[in-house]
Amino acid sequence: MSVRSVALAACAAACVLGASSVAASAQSAAPNWREIETKYIFGFTEGSGVGLEGEKEFSVDTEARIGKSGGRYFASESKLEFEFTPNQYIQLEFGPFVSAHSISNVRDLDDRQQLGLGGFFGEIRAMLLERGPSSPLALTLSAEPEWRRLDETSGERVNNAELELKLDGDIELIPRRLYAAFNLLFEPEGTHDPDHVGAGWELESKAGVSGALSYRILPSLLIGFEAWYLRHYDGAWLNTFTGDAVYIGPTLYVQIDRKMFLAASWNTQVTGRDVEYPDDRLNLSEFSRHRAKLKLAVEF
Repeated sequence: MSVRSVALAACAAACVLGASSVAASAQSAAPNWREIETKYIFGFTEGSGVGLEGEKEFSVDTEARIGKSGGRYFASESKLEFEFTPNQYIQLEFGPFVSAHSISNVRDLDDRQQLGLGGFFGEIRAMLLERGPSSPLALTLSAEPEWRRLDETSGERVNNAELELKLDGDIELIPRRLYAAFNLLFEPEGTHDPDHVGAGWELESKAGVSGALSYRILPSLLIGFEAWYLRHYDGAWLNTFTGDAVYIGPTLYVQIDRKMFLAASWNTQVTGRDVEYPDDRLNLSEFSRHRAKLKLAVEF
């Protein structure tokens, strides 16, 4: 990790803690506001919530990556999610996702314009620690396997298997008003080129940590800020470091009605390191310049 990355991550953490302390001392709880599910109020950072027992949800969840070196780059994956909470400690999700790519004159990538079925995913979330009088902190462990037929970065036809493992934690700093969260991420994956007979699997992995704040300015509206530090490696077990990136950006959550919500976030890479291109100020090989997330969900 570079000194620049460490300093920025430390500043982001200090800002989060400082803002939390100031807000906690200056604001009071909103006694008439109902409790809110924390899972989606922090942007790319996920809260610990798993929903109410028996609750079902359908959503369209789009994540876009924008900007690479030397040209025009846009890539996105839109998940068509079905979510079910069989009990108060377990939540299940699954569905297909659609991939889109628009690439022109980008270093190390072929030009491409395409839209197609990207693959399928599933997710299981298990609550490890429930928030209560004895614990203001809540923790949830999630595992999300994915299979891709289109590479998420280049759009090339592949066989790709990925497992995203995360520890999601959040705390209610001011009851029903101010929330803070963190994520710990580990994500191994393997990619195989089906067009090359005898080709092996290319293994890589990613690790990351995030921190986020979300403030409820109206009963149905929260705004916030998040910071992510991500590291990329060759090898499935964080074997060979190839680069890192720091993202920061705003978040938005709107409860449209009791059964529908909209969540959005925008992250910008503010610093990064690419081992292959050490003179670059940002890491635009493993990561994009910007990333955005938009989720529209209906509960039933």
